[in-house]
Amino acid sequence: MNSHDLFHSIHQLTRQLTKKLNEALEPYGLYSAQWSVLYTLKTKGTLTQRQLCDYLAVEAPPMTRTIQRLIKQDYVTQVQGDDRRTKYIKLTKKALQVYPEWENAVIKMNEQVINHFPLSSQEQYCKLTLDWLHSLEKI
Repeated sequence: MNSHDLFHSIHQLTRQLTKKLNEALEPYGLYSAQWSVLYTLKTKGTLTQRQLCDYLAVEAPPMTRTIQRLIKQDYVTQVQGDDRRTKYIKLTKKALQVYPEWENAVIKMNEQVINHFPLSSQEQYCKLTLDWLHSLEKI
């Protein structure tokens, strides 16, 4: 296998997983990009927009659009920091109330997608992926 085949297969897998996630979130009016922000805020707490961009490896313009959509849906709010240029993003009470429904839909989809994949392979893939992500951070 050459590196082109490897990266192509990773890209194809990512596209398919994103498609499945979007299908699972559709009844809630959410997309995968929005879920990424909501999940990150739920697990990490209030963050600046820059911190979200850095953590999710997303450029500022698409992150701004995603956050604006989430504000319109009343799922996040922006709080001005001490520095006028800093905006903190946090989940609203509405988002915290509905979050378990979103999470259940995502978990159900995850289980459907991975149920045929042996647990030992899942663990190995997770370790390889995390190792690769950590090595990329050093480059």
